[in-house]
Amino acid sequence: MRYTEFRDRIQHQLQRTPTGMTWSELRETLNLPYRRPCPSWVARLEKEIGLTRTKGHGRALVWKVPLESE
Repeated sequence: MRYTEFRDRIQHQLQRTPTGMTWSELRETLNLPYRRPCPSWVARLEKEIGLTRTKGHGRALVWKVPLESE
């Protein structure tokens, strides 16, 4: 999977889920082949699509993107 496909799938799913999702939820929902997200890709997502990650339950981080982000 290339970065652009990863980015587009993450962005589309998070726009459909305004409350956000954890990495585990994204991985399962989108059937992603990665156990953990690549840190450099996550940094690019933060810059390119406005990804934010906030503390959720336990150690989980909730991933969100601005609704107007396209």
